[in-house]
Amino acid sequence: MKPSKDISRLIEIMAALRAPETGCPWDVEQDFSSIAPYTIEEAYEVADAIARGDPDDLRDELGDLLLQVVYHAQMAEEAGEFAFGDVVQAITTKMIRRHPHVFGDDEARSAGMAKGMWEKIKAEEKAEKRNARLARGHDPEDHGKGFLDSVPVALPALTRALKLQEKAARVGFDWSEATPILDKIEEEIGELRQALANGDTASIKDEFGDMLFAFVNLGRHLKVDSEAALSGTNEKFRSRFHYVELALERSGNTLEKATLDEMEALWQQAKIAK
Repeated sequence: MKPSKDISRLIEIMAALRAPETGCPWDVEQDFSSIAPYTIEEAYEVADAIARGDPDDLRDELGDLLLQVVYHAQMAEEAGEFAFGDVVQAITTKMIRRHPHVFGDDEARSAGMAKGMWEKIKAEEKAEKRNARLARGHDPEDHGKGFLDSVPVALPALTRALKLQEKAARVGFDWSEATPILDKIEEEIGELRQALANGDTASIKDEFGDMLFAFVNLGRHLKVDSEAALSGTNEKFRSRFHYVELALERSGNTLEKATLDEMEALWQQAKIAK
């Protein structure tokens, strides 16, 4: 087996890894559920390579993410559900259908993307998917029957909060501006203080979640993506803490031996330096 730029080689490799008698024991014993966390992790590693501006890592991480797609498709083929080619056909069909102003006939291309066309196309796709599920004997509502049930549960919590809020806003369930949300946040902080005073662990968790949800809502109204904002703050914290670490090393001290006051003084220097 030799490396290749042809996707068929990757499919062959995965099939060989999953072969019951001659494949890799670890790969053979996996299923959709056990592989799903790796799929999510690889997507994050792609985003990390992009954030770092590292094209070499991006190439490698995209390969790892592609492997996840091939892995799931191989398991589906083994179960008699679909194969990798069906995945490709599904996405190419969707992209062509959703861009009639690019792939349609002369009239469609010249008209551009008409108002309401995107919603019409999505509605048609949803109807087709519903009919297909019915034909297979499945519940026609693949994500549940509620208006918000189509927002995936597996999304990162901040992202899911944003998606839930955006969808609710489509039917008018939304604040008209950002200012009242600040009042809501202050209300949630007060309720968290009360839960802390009562020592109620369940309420503390609940009120803390409410507060985070309100902050995501505020970010949405401020046109600030909460996930991206927190990622930026995480990196800022890491960078400043590393400054403290290096400064301690230069003075012959360590993180383990330094006092909180010493670290705080260096932290303030880091804020000025960076």
